[in-house]
Amino acid sequence: MLSAVVTSTLFLVCYIWYHARHGVTRFAGHGVVRGFYLTLLASHTVLAVVIVPLVLITVYRAWRGMFDRHRRIARWTLPLWVYVSVTGVVVYWMLYQRR
Repeated sequence: MLSAVVTSTLFLVCYIWYHARHGVTRFAGHGVVRGFYLTLLASHTVLAVVIVPLVLITVYRAWRGMFDRHRRIARWTLPLWVYVSVTGVVVYWMLYQRR
């Protein structure tokens, strides 16, 4: 799990650095696909913000040996983290597949 946290942190740093330098890329799709993309992007973005403190709290509780409290929050953290990870790949694919 620590390697997942480190990898995710490195990804987040690279992601922020890239988008600070590159700027915004617009989605080229239209119609229903655009609606699906924007809905997926919105859920991904909101949960990506929410997952950061959840991961930090979850790791902290495990690190400190508070395993009962760790399990209670990890029950929510893991599925949300997986969702954010998978939707990130889908959003990326949808954004760049036409190029």
